[in-house]
Amino acid sequence: MFLVIYVTTLVGNSLTIGLFCFDHHFHSPMYILLCNMSVLDMSFTSMVLPKLLDIFLTGNKVISYKGCITQVFFFVVLMVSEYFILATMAYDRYVAICHPLRYSNFMSLHVCFWMSWTSWCIGVFEGILYVILISSCTFCRSNKVDHLFCDLKPLIKLSCSDTHTIEMVILGLGTIIGFVPLVMTLLSYMYIISAILKIHSKEGRHKTFSTCSSHLTVILLFYGTVLGMYMRPKSSYSMDQDKVFAILYAGVIPMLNPLIYSLKNEEVKKALYKIKKEVYLKRRLW
Repeated sequence: MFLVIYVTTLVGNSLTIGLFCFDHHFHSPMYILLCNMSVLDMSFTSMVLPKLLDIFLTGNKVISYKGCITQVFFFVVLMVSEYFILATMAYDRYVAICHPLRYSNFMSLHVCFWMSWTSWCIGVFEGILYVILISSCTFCRSNKVDHLFCDLKPLIKLSCSDTHTIEMVILGLGTIIGFVPLVMTLLSYMYIISAILKIHSKEGRHKTFSTCSSHLTVILLFYGTVLGMYMRPKSSYSMDQDKVFAILYAGVIPMLNPLIYSLKNEEVKKALYKIKKEVYLKRRLW
């Protein structure tokens, strides 16, 4: 099952990146952001599933300390970057729907690259900070990480040093970093929904909403799993539930994202149909 998920994720997101990079019709801010999402999805899956496959095939459950810290770093980088990329995509849809005539000014390629680069930089900064905090802990209780990969919570539980300050820093910084893009996303969709409701024709409302429905679906899937994992009350905390949520956002959602974007995007479907037609004609010629 995990092998199928991994291969499907790599193939689907690679096709998405290839389509957007080599077809000049997709050289626009929205598709550049979708490329960023595909890179994030492939990286997320590659961080978790290859090691799981190695465990299933060889039975070797050992991971080095450096390997564990590396997983923490990339997990934080990718998670935080995805927060801001999703918020940037929400802003892009807001400008496209609410200010279509000024779209090229508000969301030019230069602005899109700058916002994407900033999203990744924030992720790298927080990843380095969290690695420094985790590296300062002393581990002497156990060497068994009760999770599918090296996450912050199970590692902190293994520490025999005082982790109160570290937990407060992680909680405070994590809340701020997660809250800012969430507010940006919610505000963008408040204005989007308000603009859609002002459209008189039913067909016009449906057409406008369809341009952001795929992004909204991905947001609900991503935030639903992340909030379900990290914002549950302690009374209902369960490591087994955490593992299920981890598989969802590190395996299943990255696999579904290319399908969601391609099935709900008419331009992508037309481009895929065109490629399929060209391949078919070339086979006939051969």
